[in-house]
Amino acid sequence: MDIIDIIIGVAGLVLGFLITSTILRKKIEKKSENIIKEAQEKGEVIKKEKILQAKEKFLQLKSEHEKIINEKNSRIAQNENRLKQKESVFAQKQEELKRRQKEVDSIRENLNAQLDLVNKKQIELEKSTKKQVEALEAISGLSASEAKAQLIETLKDEAKSEAIMHISDIVDEAKITANREAKKIVIETIQRTATEHAIENSVSVFNIENDEIKGRIIGREGRNIRTLEALTGVEIIIDDSPDAIILSSFDPVRREVARQALHKLVTDGRIHPARIEEVVMKTKKQIEQDIVEAGKRATIDLGIHGMHHELIRMVGKMKYRSSYGQNLLQHSKEVANLCATMAAELGLNPKLAKRAGLLHDIGKVPDNEPELPHALHGMKLAEKFKEKPEVCNAIGAHHDEVEMDNLIAPVVQVCDAISGARPGARREVVEAYIQRLNKLEELALTYPGVIKTYAIQAGRELRVIVGADKINDTDASKISYDLSKKIQDEMTYPGQIKITVIRETRAISYAK
Repeated sequence: MDIIDIIIGVAGLVLGFLITSTILRKKIEKKSENIIKEAQEKGEVIKKEKILQAKEKFLQLKSEHEKIINEKNSRIAQNENRLKQKESVFAQKQEELKRRQKEVDSIRENLNAQLDLVNKKQIELEKSTKKQVEALEAISGLSASEAKAQLIETLKDEAKSEAIMHISDIVDEAKITANREAKKIVIETIQRTATEHAIENSVSVFNIENDEIKGRIIGREGRNIRTLEALTGVEIIIDDSPDAIILSSFDPVRREVARQALHKLVTDGRIHPARIEEVVMKTKKQIEQDIVEAGKRATIDLGIHGMHHELIRMVGKMKYRSSYGQNLLQHSKEVANLCATMAAELGLNPKLAKRAGLLHDIGKVPDNEPELPHALHGMKLAEKFKEKPEVCNAIGAHHDEVEMDNLIAPVVQVCDAISGARPGARREVVEAYIQRLNKLEELALTYPGVIKTYAIQAGRELRVIVGADKINDTDASKISYDLSKKIQDEMTYPGQIKITVIRETRAISYAK
């Protein structure tokens, strides 16, 4: 009984599983059919949307294509209209040309008829003239050629006398006009190139924040200030003036080196002899670079190109030189502008004149002091660096050291005089003072063993630095004594001059 129940139970389970499986399979099949149906419906919708979008795109492209075709057709129609108008105008001009050709033919026929008539009258006139000449020859007893010769001689004498009178009047008028025109050109040139003048001095003021910095600049027992003065050749005056130190030297380059070096030292804060020497050396190199830049700026401002780099450096050195108190670079730039203006007024080459005007005083800034006058030395320098012959001659002739061989030379000479002769442009006393200080330094340099010389305190003291390995203490005293005697014999100066010979020993080694 139990086995039967188990069998019945198992059979019921199997039957239930089969029924359940059948029901689930039908549900799954029905759900699958529904999913497929929904997918087909969505596909139809997407298909219709794509077809609609394609139709819209097609209509849009068709519309744009029709628009382009219409524009092209419109342009073609316009071109055809213009062509028809040109054909019509051409036809009218052709008709007008034909009409004018007929008029010209008619005029030519009339001219030919009139020319024939004139030829006939000319022949008749020649016959009549010949008869009259024969009659006159018979009356006067002279042939026509003889009478003509006498008439020509008479006319020549009258023409000569009248020509001499006219020439005399023209020469007098030309002199008056030339003088007036020359004055007019010079005045207009001066007015168009008016510049300000600044007299160069020999003192610079270095401003400081407080008096503590003064003590640091002086250093222990004055070693810092002595080192700075020995390296730069500038007298540093530290007095009771608040917040200021005075740098005194006749040489603007030395003053600028000292000023910039002091600025760097004060800004950095490290002030001692080794640092001072390092900063002064760097500053001197920087000043050399500034000189080249100043020369380049001057040539660029004046529009001068193709100049040798050494001449450009010399032009830059003019910034730190003066001529009778007048800054040499400003003077040379002014002369260059004056030359260009005057050359243009006279119909000469303004670029060449401007170049000669800028370089005319180049002989005043040589690296080594020459024995030649500055004009001749400047001419030699210009020839050395391949300047044009007209420029070289203008440089050498602007003080009449050589003969002028072109028209640029007198223009440079006149413009140099104009620039220097303006009221307040120059001061002769300053130039004489600078020449005296230069001579002081040159006298000391003639002694063997002298390394550097500096004239300070407005020329009242001359400091001479000698090499310790070449000069001993006895020789230093002897140089000081001999130099004082030589200055007394060869120079004229106010008051007295103190000669200080400095001999110092340096031992330098490097830790590697």
